[in-house]
Amino acid sequence: QVQLVESGGGLVQSGGSLRLSCAASGRTFSTLAVGWFRQAPGKERMFVAGINWSGGDKQYADSVKGRFTISRDTAKTTVYLQMNSLKPEDTAVYYCATRPMSITTSPTLYNSRGQGTQVTVSS
Repeated sequence: QVQLVESGGGLVQSGGSLRLSCAASGRTFSTLAVGWFRQAPGKERMFVAGINWSGGDKQYADSVKGRFTISRDTAKTTVYLQMNSLKPEDTAVYYCATRPMSITTSPTLYNSRGQGTQVTVSS
């Protein structure tokens, strides 16, 4: 089973940028879809972005389209989430998770999940 470690979170002002990383150990992402999710205090975990096993399909939540970009390195061991034009409402713990092959927006359909990284956007 793949182990996931997220990094790159932090405190940033509104309008700023952060790049999150999701690193895999134990195996590569070559046959896995990777999703980024976030959970704010008192709220349900929500889908943010996903990339399928080939990298040819990427999906985004409406709230982040045009601001966030998901990508994967050529070694297929790290998935990135570039977050630009950050807003206070983007504040949450961000998690990456994997499932076989294709993207789905439901967090319950992902098998593995990292420990999360905190993103805080100040106004």
